[in-house]
Amino acid sequence: MKYKTLLFDLDGTILNTNELIINSFLYTLEQFYPGKYNREMIIPHMGKPLYEQMVIFGDESHAEEMVKIYREHNLRTHDEYVLEFPHVKEVLETLKQEGAILGVVTTKMLNTTMMGLKRFGMDSLMSTIVSYEDTEFHKPAPEPVLLAMERLGANPETTLMVGDSQYDIQAAKNAGITAIGVAWSLKGPEFLKQFDPDYVIKDMRDLIPIVRGIKEDEENKTISGERK
Repeated sequence: MKYKTLLFDLDGTILNTNELIINSFLYTLEQFYPGKYNREMIIPHMGKPLYEQMVIFGDESHAEEMVKIYREHNLRTHDEYVLEFPHVKEVLETLKQEGAILGVVTTKMLNTTMMGLKRFGMDSLMSTIVSYEDTEFHKPAPEPVLLAMERLGANPETTLMVGDSQYDIQAAKNAGITAIGVAWSLKGPEFLKQFDPDYVIKDMRDLIPIVRGIKEDEENKTISGERK
């Protein structure tokens, strides 16, 4: 096994919370700026801490109130919108059975992180969860990734981070570990490639040969994942 410690973003990576997030933003923003925002304006900022996004969409004077309304709506509609991505749980179970140590690094609050993981039976697969409350600085800063590694006793050379946004890729690179983007990101694989991830995978099953260290072919590709 080439990689022993596997860190995952939550939203848009191992759980399909895309519609939950977009719906929560639209609901909140409509209270303050009726008719001003649509989903296409929200997607580019997904992955940042919630407060930062509210400042971008509005201003600091309303940001805290907007965060409160967002979280209340998000919690209320959570189970209605959250879905599984194909093959994620089976891949996590396989890699854990083979000896990998798994963790989540997210800008989400711990309570809603646990709601999603427990809903699909993935909470027991994770050896650590670094959430918004755990660090002063958040992705793309390396601190959340470094904290997860510290908790798990991880070696940078055998650690990777999987995520759906540029902030995940940047945080991984800033922490000195392998960065993997997912092609099912709402932002699209071509967008993620601009941030120079080590791999972009098309399906979570593509992670298995990378973790196992199966040799890449002459085109510098994994079995079905795409390197850079």
